[in-house]
This record gives sequence, C-alpha cells and structure tokens, in this order.
Amino acid sequence: MSLTQLVSHATNKERFNSIEDYIDFCTRYLEYVDTKLQARIISQNESHYQFFQYKQEGSFNITRPINSALMYDANSFEQAAQQFNLTLEQLRDGQRPSGDLRENLIRTIYTLQQSVGAALDGLPAGKSNQARKVNGDLFERLIRLLIVSMNVDCVSGTMQVPVKDADGTELFKSSYQHDLLLSKENELKIIGSVKTSSKDRIDKVFMDKFLYNRLTDTALPHIAIFLNDVQRKKTKRENEYGVSATFLPGHFKAYTVKLNPLDGVYYCDIRPNMREDALLSQHIKTIDHFFYSDLWELLDRPGQTLEEIAIKEEEPTDDE
Repeated sequence: MSLTQLVSHATNKERFNSIEDYIDFCTRYLEYVDTKLQARIISQNESHYQFFQYKQEGSFNITRPINSALMYDANSFEQAAQQFNLTLEQLRDGQRPSGDLRENLIRTIYTLQQSVGAALDGLPAGKSNQARKVNGDLFERLIRLLIVSMNVDCVSGTMQVPVKDADGTELFKSSYQHDLLLSKENELKIIGSVKTSSKDRIDKVFMDKFLYNRLTDTALPHIAIFLNDVQRKKTKRENEYGVSATFLPGHFKAYTVKLNPLDGVYYCDIRPNMREDALLSQHIKTIDHFFYSDLWELLDRPGQTLEEIAIKEEEPTDDE
C-alpha cells in the first residue's frame, strides 16, 4: 500500500469494525514504514521516542512521537499479533495468561493504535483536526472491541439518569454521554472514558464520577483509559525534535485527594513519574492490569439496575 492508500483507509472508520481489521491495517502500515520513510528522527531528550518523516507523497510530514520500546516492527508484529489473539482467548475463557505475556498485550494495543494515528499524520496540515477526531474515535472503538471480545456487554452511548429528591421522587432526568458503558446481568457496572491523551480532559473524568454518583446516590466505578501522554516538541535546532509530557500530575493528585479517586486509570505508554511517584503509582497502571484483573473485579461489584436508566447506544462525539 502507498501512504495515500493508507491515509485513505485510516480516515474511513467503516473499515475498522473488528480487531482483525485493526491488525490487517497495522500489518500494512508497518510494512510501509519499514522501507519507505524519508527518515526516522530520534527524540533529543528521550531517545526511545522517534518520529517518522514521510516522503513527498506525505508532504514530508513528521508524525507524533512513537515509543520504539513499545511499537512493534514489521518483522515481529505477525507473531506478536498471533500471541495477542491467544491471550484474548484465554482471558475470555476465564484463564489467567502467564505474566510474561503482559508486555505483548500492552505493546500490541499500542502498535495497533499508533499505526492508525501515525498514518493520519500523513494528512495535509489543514486536516489535522479531522485526524485527531478520527484517531480518537478509532481508539475508543478498539477498546470497546477488546472488551466485547471478553464476552462483556460494552457500548458507547447516552444515559438518561433520573435525579431524585430526598424522598425518592424523580425530579427530572439528566443526560450523560460516555465512551464505555459496561453491564452485566441487567446492571450497569462500569462507566469509562477512553482518550488517546489526558490533555485537557482529566478534570472532566473526575467530575463525571463525582456528579454521577452524587446525583444517583451510587458508588458506580468510573475508569479512564489513555494511550499516552507525550507530544512532539520543537527544539532550537532545525529538524530536531523532542517530546514533552501532557499529563498534569498536580491536577490528578488534587482531584484524587480532594474530590474522589477514580476506580482505575490505565495507560499503554506510561510515564516515568506515574511509576515513581508514591501517590500516582497507587492510582495509575499499565493497561494489562485492566484486562488481566481489574475488569473482572469491577464487574463483580454491585451495579445500577438498567431499568433505572435509559441508554441510547451511539458512536462517541468527542475528539481525540
């Protein structure tokens, strides 16, 4: 496939309706970047990040930061994808895959999504907003497809939540749109947000939990899944780039301590301070923890009866 064909494929969300669709696209993209890039630019401040630069057909555009410690290459992806599918099957069947497969789970999800995002970086500069919107929507869809593959009911949609007074009388309904609505045995169990980055969005996730649980008088779990929290940063020298973090640790800590902690925050590309900081490390994990253990533990908690809320299933409307 040429870059033009890859970009055209990535912008058509109707082509991504199964996990296998993501794997097929990723295979084609990795084959392209293996031999047809203009250059690979190494980050000046964190050398495990690199940027792909396309040739003329991609207007010499430079992609988002790619973590080379997580991103599979064309030679290793075929076997990695096979192992990934096997791990999903074991999780779905109630088995616990061996711990050494956790890295494969993290890296495969990262590689699938970054292939889409980096391909979309080949769009002309004037279409960057379209690229962000499509990339964000496709990451949300990928996570839902992975959860559904576990035989877990999961949709994106809008809920009509009844707001009641102290006597239990319904006063009105309030609408809430969420990326993930996970249910089990006729109960809503988990509400989730899925974004490629927490930039400008982390506050809303905490507030959603606070308002929802206060209005419904429940303790329904709220989770957040992010791909990464890095962006490209231009250096003083021409054609040199670094990366900068988009995560706001102060905001996260303040909301966790003073408002309410989330019930799970997960990353594919986790930042060093999320591992090293005592408070952050208690609340932020790599995404394998969600699929290996936390998903099942949260589904076993008491939920909210679906008859109490009206869920209209729909595609998300938020951007990346």
